[in-house]
Amino acid sequence: HLNGSVVDVTQGIMELTGNSQAGRSRRKEFGNFLASSKLSKRIRRTSSRSSSDNLRSTTHDSSTDSTTQSSIRPERQPSPPTSSPPTKGFLSNGKLTLRKYLSFSNRHFDRTKAREFLPFVVPVTTTSVGRISGYIAMSHVASSTLGTHDMAAHQIVFSIFCCLTPFVDALSQVAQSFVPAVFETKERGDERAAALRRTIGNFRKVGVGFGGVLLGLTACIPLIGRYFTTDSIVLDRVNGAIPGLGLFLLLHGLVCAGEGTLLGQKDLKFLRNMYAIFFFTVPAYMLRLKHRALTGAQTVGIGTMWSAFSVYNLIRTLVWNLRLAQLQRRTERGVSVQEEEEQDGR
Repeated sequence: HLNGSVVDVTQGIMELTGNSQAGRSRRKEFGNFLASSKLSKRIRRTSSRSSSDNLRSTTHDSSTDSTTQSSIRPERQPSPPTSSPPTKGFLSNGKLTLRKYLSFSNRHFDRTKAREFLPFVVPVTTTSVGRISGYIAMSHVASSTLGTHDMAAHQIVFSIFCCLTPFVDALSQVAQSFVPAVFETKERGDERAAALRRTIGNFRKVGVGFGGVLLGLTACIPLIGRYFTTDSIVLDRVNGAIPGLGLFLLLHGLVCAGEGTLLGQKDLKFLRNMYAIFFFTVPAYMLRLKHRALTGAQTVGIGTMWSAFSVYNLIRTLVWNLRLAQLQRRTERGVSVQEEEEQDGR
């Protein structure tokens, strides 16, 4: 309320920003107010000062050059400053439309930069799809095979899982930033091999530390479970999934550190092939659990699913670290061969 009357803010904004006849007087009044405001005066003063400086420098340059010429060109008068404040970026183009803004232009496309990132497209995409396939398979088994209580418990466990994993997912990105600085060094000597070994070892230590932190947070689930549900049966099913979830998160730091280090060393083909295998094997095993549950051959709950999922993370941990050890031995062997060749040359 303003002076006992109701002000329709939405209608006022529509009149100021639109082209309606009813808002013409309001827009004119608002424009006069902006033109007379202190901010507009300050902008006009700054614009006028910069125009004068440019004119002064231009006049000085032209007077210097005119000594070698027979005539002097007439000075160009500066354009009077406008009342509207200057704009930068895409707002400076008054004819810009949404279609032009979203349209692709070759002028802003650097083919060289795109070619540098092109080798990472397929491995990184395969990595993401390989992870998602396991999550989808678990949710499918929980919703189509297990009971209502297991489905509710799976949603709670998966929500906690999604809240905790980003703590170590960033470790992969950090490794992708630091490892190339060591791996792409031009000098292929002992110092490079030792620095690469130390860098990988440091990331492993950080991964183990973060895994321990996540395991401690997982152990607190029985204490905070009542904030998610009051159903005692659902809480029992959630507690049954804690061992598998804890093992997965304990190893997840090592997995992310190893994966980021392999990406930093551009071992893209290996990662692409491994995640292509995981894309099929993990859902296949989850569907096998579904079949055994439907036939009554095995009692399957969310504890069984998360235990199987933790084994998948254990396999990734072993494979990543074995591959890193193989690459390190290959690097050190190359250094030894190089030193032997230098000695033979002498």
